[in-house]
Amino acid sequence: MEAQYKWQLKTKPTEAELKTVTAFDAMPPAIAELLWQRGLRDDDAVTNFMQPNSQQLHDPFLLNDMQKAVERIQSAVEAGEKITVYGDYDADGITSTTLMRETLEILGADVNVYVPNRFTDGYGPNLAAYQRIIADGTQLIVTVDNGVSGLEPIAYAQEHGVDVVVTDHHELPAELPKATAIVHPRYPGSDYPFGDLCGVGVAFKVATALLDEIPYESLDLVAIGTICDLVSLTDENRALVSLGLQQLQNTSRPGLVALCQAAGVEQATIDATSIGFGIGPRLNAIGRLGDATLGVNLLTTFDEEQAVEQAKFVESQNKERQGLVQEITTAAMAMAETPENQAHQTLVLAHTGWHEGVLGIVASHVVEQTGKPTLVLNIDEATGLAKGSGRSVEAYHLFKALDANRDLLTHFGGHHMAVGLTVAVDQIEAIQTAMDAYATEQHLDLTAKQPLAIDLALSLAEITSDLYQTLQQLAPFGTDNPEPLIELEIPQLADLKQIGADQKHLKFTAVEQQQKLPILAFNRGALLPALQAVEAIEIVGTLSENTWRNQTTLQMMLKDLKTSGQILLDQRSNHLTQQLFKNTGAYVFFNPKLLAQLQTYLPAGSQAILATDAEVATATNITVVDEPTDLTEFTTFYQQQSATQLAFICYAKHSAYLDGISNKQQFATFLVYLRQHPGIEKARLGELATYLKMQLPLMIFMLEVFFDLGFVRIERGLISAEPQPEKHALESAPSYQQRLAKIEMEKQLVYSTFSELKNWLKTIS
Repeated sequence: MEAQYKWQLKTKPTEAELKTVTAFDAMPPAIAELLWQRGLRDDDAVTNFMQPNSQQLHDPFLLNDMQKAVERIQSAVEAGEKITVYGDYDADGITSTTLMRETLEILGADVNVYVPNRFTDGYGPNLAAYQRIIADGTQLIVTVDNGVSGLEPIAYAQEHGVDVVVTDHHELPAELPKATAIVHPRYPGSDYPFGDLCGVGVAFKVATALLDEIPYESLDLVAIGTICDLVSLTDENRALVSLGLQQLQNTSRPGLVALCQAAGVEQATIDATSIGFGIGPRLNAIGRLGDATLGVNLLTTFDEEQAVEQAKFVESQNKERQGLVQEITTAAMAMAETPENQAHQTLVLAHTGWHEGVLGIVASHVVEQTGKPTLVLNIDEATGLAKGSGRSVEAYHLFKALDANRDLLTHFGGHHMAVGLTVAVDQIEAIQTAMDAYATEQHLDLTAKQPLAIDLALSLAEITSDLYQTLQQLAPFGTDNPEPLIELEIPQLADLKQIGADQKHLKFTAVEQQQKLPILAFNRGALLPALQAVEAIEIVGTLSENTWRNQTTLQMMLKDLKTSGQILLDQRSNHLTQQLFKNTGAYVFFNPKLLAQLQTYLPAGSQAILATDAEVATATNITVVDEPTDLTEFTTFYQQQSATQLAFICYAKHSAYLDGISNKQQFATFLVYLRQHPGIEKARLGELATYLKMQLPLMIFMLEVFFDLGFVRIERGLISAEPQPEKHALESAPSYQQRLAKIEMEKQLVYSTFSELKNWLKTIS
């Protein structure tokens, strides 16, 4: 079994290198090595990383147009102008909107909130929405987590005497809107020292500038948005998230307290993982399925009963979202696996009736399973438009690929790895062509494995609670500061089982002498048969703790695995079903007639070959469908193949091993009957077998022996005994010897235990 990734164990620093950093002296060696590997190689960098604090936050006025933004907002507050905060519908957008609204309320502003609807407004500034907002009396629009792609709506606002202050962090298009101010951490020519703030991070900097102090009470929102938007957790973001987690653990926001309870998140120990997998998906679910304004209301309410009710609704939305994702992902993967799409380097999957709110998640799943940059779109037949999301791989800049073809799109925004877009249905094929062309231009190699940087290679005995607690000193973990990946050799597996409602996950125990470690592998349930067929594996994963009934134990969350040697799968059966032919690969036959009968039942992308064909030598995934005639024929095949996975069905319509071989009395009884009843019709052998109380397969076998030895003749379908045949021992007949060989073959290949079969295969390798 091959690894999904290309494993790359990081080079350990030398003792001399570590001694150059004084701060390492008081640290556990593992932490010092990890910090060095992550580029922290001087005392200041190490101290700042290990002790994140508010002193590490950069001056907000270094951001482009910050002074203009502050002055315009302050003048609006002083003049009593109506201000609308124009947000976004994901977790970053909801927290950004909440933070900006609360900041403006502290200043005494007349503030209104508008969170665009994913389905009617789409992402970013929407012209119709701006027209409604302006008609309602708004005199200043402040965007959060969006704006730089709003050329037309912002121009409309400015033309109608309404200023727009843009605060955003998304990729900057070639032409920027002519807003009153654009506050962006990567604005060309600006001097801001950290470009990876997310939307709520930028909003927080504006709030800091407006209030002339750090709004510590808002850091809980900053932590949620920063973690959920998957921006770099280094530099300023590390300080923001670290401080925000402390705020979250003690937050008095009724909405967040209720949301933690609904999600099963322990507030006192909340961390980046529980936000990323617990809080974030639930906030995102609101905007995926409906009006994300509810998220802002939940985060700002002071009514505990209202918070509980809203959190319950959010939980129900999240469950509905999960069901939609599973349903649409199944359909999208079926489209991705068609021959036409398999020929593409990128995927554009469009269909009617797909819920637009979950298409980004679906695209992520498709990318994970295919390795191809993917757009997933819902077709609206009434408008002739397709709307959805895209996700990518590290080697393919999805934003640049589509930005160069904006003329094909009616709406578009995003960044390197993710985009949202709307396109006319008749332009979908052109988008597919453009994406493939960009892949060719960038020399995208879909066969190349993505690198996986491994931090530590350890033995099972070195995996201890002390090690886990030591590694936690590097938290919070996230983009650019991932949880340390550990490579582990496992000499023995135990307790393998599929878990989860649909058995899609896998759990097993790593064993080495007296050491044991539970391993949890999400979405790897299908590997159970393969892992049952191996004795030792190598894995890469991250350590975590599992608390059950007040007992806390270590476990490893699997990232990747590989095995050495060939994987052998036991699928032996005397009854052929479609389930046996579900996997793509080479299906090997010893019987040409059976191959002809079954080849149309094989899955797409599979091949049916004979055991003697040259393709056997290059096939990587082989299923042996039927029995050979003898062990010699099987040995020839086995020594020719070099598959990484070899499955055995070994089907036969009749079993020589179970039927056995006729004794001499049965031979004699049958031969006497033939002599006394010449001219027996072959078609009536079944009746004769019943009459003589013999098994039909054995009667046919005896007839073959008689024919080999010249004891009978068959003319025009009639069987008669020869009157004066030469004497021959039954055992001398070729058919008799073939049956003995077949019985021995079935004993070894079909009716042995799988352990016995594997041991025998070692003797013929």
